[in-house]
Amino acid sequence: MSQAPEAGRAVVTPMRVVIGLCLVAPFVAMLWVGSYARTDPAFIGIPFFYWYQMAWVLISTALTMIAYKLWQRDQRARSAAKGGASE
Repeated sequence: MSQAPEAGRAVVTPMRVVIGLCLVAPFVAMLWVGSYARTDPAFIGIPFFYWYQMAWVLISTALTMIAYKLWQRDQRARSAAKGGASE
């Protein structure tokens, strides 16, 4: 007894799961303080604590960009499936 999703109701797809993981990963990495609360290994004289956090700034930017592009692709596919014009 499978039912078609109602209009306006969110649908969980593998692409949306990947988008969610891309957006949640930086939060988990920064909230898990025990993973980076140390000074070694140093990178060009910068303690691990600092360069790890700065690396996550770049990683977060890349993951957010990937999530945005995947979201655009998902919206275009949903629009095309409904027969609407894609932007």
